[in-house]
Amino acid sequence: MKFDTPATTNPIDQLKIIGKPTARIDGPMKTTGTARYAYERHTEVPDAAYGWVVGAAIAKGRIASMDLGAARAAPGVLAIVTARNAGKLGKGDFNTAKLLGGPEIDHYHQAVALVVANTFEQARAAAQLVRIGYTRGPGRFDLAAEKEAAQMPKPSPFSGEPQTKTGDFPGAFAAAAVQFDATYTTPDESHAMMEPHASIAEWKGDKLTVWTSNQMIAWGVGDVAKTLGIPKENVRLVSPFIGGGFGGKLFVRADALLAALGARAAKRPVKVALQRPLMMNNTTHRPATIQRIRIGAARDGKITAIAHEGWSGDLPDGQPETAVNQTRLLYAGANRLTTTRLAVLDLPEGNAMRAPGEAPGMMALEIAMDEMAEKLALDPVEFRVRNDTQVDPEQPQRPYSQRKLIECLRTGAERFGWSKRNAAPGQQREGRWLVGMGVAAAFRNNLLTKSAARVRLDNRGMVTVETDMTDIGTGSYTIIAQTAAETMGVPLDRVLVRLGDSAYPESAGSGGQWGANNSTSGVYAACMKLREAVASKLGFGAVDVEFADGMVRAGERAVPLAEAAGANGLVAEDGIEYGDLDKKYQQSTFGAHFVEVGVDAATGEIRVRRMLAVCAAGRILNPTSARSQVIGAMTMGVGGALMEELALDKRHGFFVNHDLAGYEVPVHADIPHQDVIFLDETDPISSPMKAKGVGELGMCGVAAAVANAVYNATGVRVRSYPITLDKLLDRLPPVV
Repeated sequence: MKFDTPATTNPIDQLKIIGKPTARIDGPMKTTGTARYAYERHTEVPDAAYGWVVGAAIAKGRIASMDLGAARAAPGVLAIVTARNAGKLGKGDFNTAKLLGGPEIDHYHQAVALVVANTFEQARAAAQLVRIGYTRGPGRFDLAAEKEAAQMPKPSPFSGEPQTKTGDFPGAFAAAAVQFDATYTTPDESHAMMEPHASIAEWKGDKLTVWTSNQMIAWGVGDVAKTLGIPKENVRLVSPFIGGGFGGKLFVRADALLAALGARAAKRPVKVALQRPLMMNNTTHRPATIQRIRIGAARDGKITAIAHEGWSGDLPDGQPETAVNQTRLLYAGANRLTTTRLAVLDLPEGNAMRAPGEAPGMMALEIAMDEMAEKLALDPVEFRVRNDTQVDPEQPQRPYSQRKLIECLRTGAERFGWSKRNAAPGQQREGRWLVGMGVAAAFRNNLLTKSAARVRLDNRGMVTVETDMTDIGTGSYTIIAQTAAETMGVPLDRVLVRLGDSAYPESAGSGGQWGANNSTSGVYAACMKLREAVASKLGFGAVDVEFADGMVRAGERAVPLAEAAGANGLVAEDGIEYGDLDKKYQQSTFGAHFVEVGVDAATGEIRVRRMLAVCAAGRILNPTSARSQVIGAMTMGVGGALMEELALDKRHGFFVNHDLAGYEVPVHADIPHQDVIFLDETDPISSPMKAKGVGELGMCGVAAAVANAVYNATGVRVRSYPITLDKLLDRLPPVV
């Protein structure tokens, strides 16, 4: 199905099942432990051996010697894989560094060996007997030190152009009545998902099956095949349940490759799970940023000049953190400049983490907006409202398909009681607590990508959907079932959804908050094709046909859907493909975050007291799972604001706090009452579902709202995340 004109009325608009709060259909499996994750495929692979990954102990240099003798002689050892015996390996399109290092080492904890044994304990014990000598080389580990050497990267589909210019920023900024210029920093962060990167691999002849934890099945198949140098048709990836990804499982990692290599060497299926330190140092992370923001405005608060420059680092041939990109679109202003620069660092690979670009970018931009509002003596909400735009400010001929930022801000302010906020910082106290409120806008682009599905109708009237779409805890099973049920006119319990297998049609996959809208659109396309097959088989021709209550009706004639399927059933396969509507219209999602904090006047301890998110993100397909996505994103935003930081050893180039004891994430006690409001919105420009993404929008701006609330409570402005009490203590108001 080609989507190249705005959606009109279609079966989804019935809203009998779509748009209704619906409990996740995979919930009972998750809560009873019967949902089998990558490491738990005991039925399919009952005799799997175990692999333990050995990571490099240096960040840069080469292996000088490797003694495997003691490890090979250890009890239960079946094979040891290294770069010496792995055969010729390529590098996947989505991997920056080699997944198996040696003799050259690209980063700390790069995999250099896999020890395979009969039991997990035997593999782990034998791995400790591997003796490796290294020759350490000089490395670049400090973004601030490498900032001046950073270059503008090449354009890419993900990052866009490295620089955009509109009007005369330098001249307009110099002439502005009110000027603001500040620099902000965000740290390296870890996805810290609950389930580790894990895989089981099995060879049958030259055919490889990998049960793995991966968000993008088709990408994974391509990279496994390219790395091993085998045809794509010889690789099958299976990933029906994923215990958290957040972007960290978009790409094939060392667990999948080494499981495949280990299985080939041991001539037996092998399972590999990365130990937690390797999840922090071996896989991807959100890279640190340095961001400079300049804003010039007239006395009335209208922005006349805005510039956002960002610096981040990655391995050679890596990608930047696109922290400036939302500034190209969010606020009006005739004179604009955005620049992204990338430094070469010899650290573990920096790459996508939930809401890449906008999450760290808005941590800076939305503080800057508050600081500028204060210089202008304007309310922060009002300042944002005055600088709204209904067109792309860099390309004014492109209107927004939908843009309800002002409504988000106004609705949130009223619901949150913003009018009670004391604009003077450090003035409101409740006992020992300094109390403050903060606000930030939320923004995330709506990304469109092809997605396909196969739909089967059997003689019982059951509808089965097959697509390689994944469910990373987001509710994909449920919204896909809702889509098929709505389109085919059957109850939800008459739909069976099968996901996460490369044997199924290629979907959008899960990432960038593009999964829900695109994957359901692909399912809708396949269902509409199945409806055509049913109508044709029944001889209904071009007459209007209604699919409802398990029946197919045309005029006075009604036939049960099961009867229409016939003994052999019917199958249809189709997908959604997009025209150029995204070029004619700017498609984005918007929101507003409001946060109240308390700060201990003596210790500087920060407690988030309440939070509100207002979201405008097209049709909400399932309010229950959408709310779960948003409150989870808000929670991650609190982590980014107050605690999350990979502590970097700048001498030796590794993240020191590489476990869940040292890398702090929010727990239940850190998160207060959360409220979420979804504005009533449909976007016919986006897709036949008239939906957009929401799972990452809920994170964008949260950290800045927390920071702005801390400032309102204390009068202390912190521009370097996370906002820990040591950054407040010596500047807190006097304790009375």
